[in-house]
Amino acid sequence: MKPFTKKIVLENGEEFYGYGFGADREAVNEIVFNTSMVGYQEILSDPSYTDQMVVMTYPLIGNYGTAEEDYETKFPTIGGMIVREYNDTPSNFRYTKTLAEVFEEHGIPAIWGIDTRRLVRIIRDEGSQKVMIASAATPAAEALARLRAYELPRDMVRRVSCKKRWFSRTANHRYDVVAIDCGIKYNIIRKLNEKGCNVTVVPYDISVEELLAFRPDGVFLSNGPGDPADVAPVVEKVRALRGRVPMFGICLGHQMIALAYGARTFKMKFGHRGGNHPVKCLETGRIEITSQNHSYAVDRQSLGGTGLRLTHVNLLDDTVEGMECPEDRLFSVQYHPESAPGPQDSAYLFDKFIQMMEEHRNA
Repeated sequence: MKPFTKKIVLENGEEFYGYGFGADREAVNEIVFNTSMVGYQEILSDPSYTDQMVVMTYPLIGNYGTAEEDYETKFPTIGGMIVREYNDTPSNFRYTKTLAEVFEEHGIPAIWGIDTRRLVRIIRDEGSQKVMIASAATPAAEALARLRAYELPRDMVRRVSCKKRWFSRTANHRYDVVAIDCGIKYNIIRKLNEKGCNVTVVPYDISVEELLAFRPDGVFLSNGPGDPADVAPVVEKVRALRGRVPMFGICLGHQMIALAYGARTFKMKFGHRGGNHPVKCLETGRIEITSQNHSYAVDRQSLGGTGLRLTHVNLLDDTVEGMECPEDRLFSVQYHPESAPGPQDSAYLFDKFIQMMEEHRNA
């Protein structure tokens, strides 16, 4: 057995030894787990994972490599990845780089050979916590001291949002949508383009006046990393725009809408991450299998008196998964209807947004 090269140290003092791949450096992040069986490239390039070390519960990672057209952002900001078994010889006619090459290119450390089942049980029972990836030779006391002294950042949206507006156009478009970028996934933009929308992606701190100057048919509030309470500029924009233009929010966008209407959010014990969460639509009674990635959720009890109506609930823990305010032509969901790869149960929500913009235009 070859000697271990890396280890992770949890905030509770537990250590796991393994083998490094990707960038050869130390890092301290929040540790979370994802239950998806496929889609590790979309996970590594999702800006919502900024400064998070992701444990993949599926045991084999890297076996189909990465493909240029599958990225969710140009510059991945994930903190790192922890896997059971890493495959560095992909079998896939589409692949252009191995997972290790992508991590190395973007300065992202990763480790394999870890007992991920035991590690996930710790996160499930004790909750998300800080984790350090370090050399296997690093003394435990030294690693734990640096880990506990580290303050997790709260400026992630500022770092991942675009700095200048940019456009994604489609032929014969019917609607103009302004997307507020808090860490937007490219597949959301692709879905809006497919529905006949030209999309203008703008920084999170754009002013209301600048936004309205684009004369949008609708405003989209994107997903993104961190605590929604840290993104006050967007919450204030929602307050200023409510009732004036149709709005659709996903994930962090959903949480920011809740705050703008006077509801509360809270940090979950270990969050929802994976492509297998059952969600019930209260209007139709239909059960949707959804893809999710979030640490925070909307407090269900706080929706009373806000004007927001509950539309979807999670069948695993009864948390808020969707809400709307028909009078203001606004709705949001906690999960990802654009999920790539799959499931596609919730793609109808983009049609709902289109219908809402059409009704507003004809009002």
